[in-house]
Amino acid sequence: MAADRLARVRARMEELGVDALLLSLGADLPWLTGYAAHESERLTMFVVPRDGDPAMVVPGLEAPKVASVSTVALRPWSETEDPVKLVAALVGPAARSVAISDRTWSTFLLGLQEAMPAVSWLASSTVTSPLRARKDADEIEALRRAAAAADVVAASLLGGEIPLIGRREVDVSREIAQRLRDEGHSRVGFSIVGSGPNGASPHHDASDKVIGEGEAIVCDFGGWFEGGYCSDITRTVFTGDPPAEFVELYEVLQRAQAAAVDAAVVGTPCEDVDGVARTIITDAGYGEYFIHRTGHGIGLEGHEHPYLVSGNDEPLAPGHAFSIEPGIYIPGRWGARIEDIVVATDAGPDSLNRANHDLHVVEA
Repeated sequence: MAADRLARVRARMEELGVDALLLSLGADLPWLTGYAAHESERLTMFVVPRDGDPAMVVPGLEAPKVASVSTVALRPWSETEDPVKLVAALVGPAARSVAISDRTWSTFLLGLQEAMPAVSWLASSTVTSPLRARKDADEIEALRRAAAAADVVAASLLGGEIPLIGRREVDVSREIAQRLRDEGHSRVGFSIVGSGPNGASPHHDASDKVIGEGEAIVCDFGGWFEGGYCSDITRTVFTGDPPAEFVELYEVLQRAQAAAVDAAVVGTPCEDVDGVARTIITDAGYGEYFIHRTGHGIGLEGHEHPYLVSGNDEPLAPGHAFSIEPGIYIPGRWGARIEDIVVATDAGPDSLNRANHDLHVVEA
């Protein structure tokens, strides 16, 4: 467990008046302890009092696995014990405000609420998100390695090494996913391949549709690299010579994406970065076809704080890592998106993805 992270967490708890932090499923636990809880009906929960020693309540059969990756104190529980009561006892009767993992199963939260009726509850992200959002040098390096691995796959796509025409979207998606694994990803989170009209659905599930000539193909893929940090990249290619109207659409999109990256400087409100991309796309007549936020934070999770969206006036800070991914989607025809991962630094925006942004024509 990183002592500095624990100290920052406790300072934040003091600031918010939180008596205990309970971490189970989700990225907060591995960020603080190095251990990711196994998703099962058996409760794993890291209990962090504002004062006093933290402890991990863990199923006895999983204790050796936890001990192999983390130095936290363990409180293993047997199959005949009630882990909810163990957690409540560790929190103690004096607690009045407790933060719990956003993704804790409701059955455990309901049990804890019954066991501690005097407690008011809030999401752990209230405590941890501002801390996790600002990546340290090691985390940025982990994100950089993940981005570089994704860039290799993107370059293969842009260079025509991944055959498209005559193949089903789902088969192309599987090949992209395998290439991510070959480049060091331990787990693939998504591999979106949307061809022709399917590209107008930003989160399209790759289907049995056969990719034809004269189609735009939106490919968005990423996952967890070897160190547990995420990649996320989108590139759009065209099978054959694109018509002038698509070339024009793509030129607008490329300008919007580049301008948003340039705008992502320390101190700029998140919503202003979104506004830069949105204004360019709207002024070109495509505003109604840009249907999602400009970006999301990234780290141990594919989507986390900060979010680049209208209404979020949080200023970018050094270490914030996020996607810049405007898109234009014309229903029934085609879509296009360009996405990079960017880190805000005192020296300016640092784009971790280096794969080419130009519209590539793929003949194969």
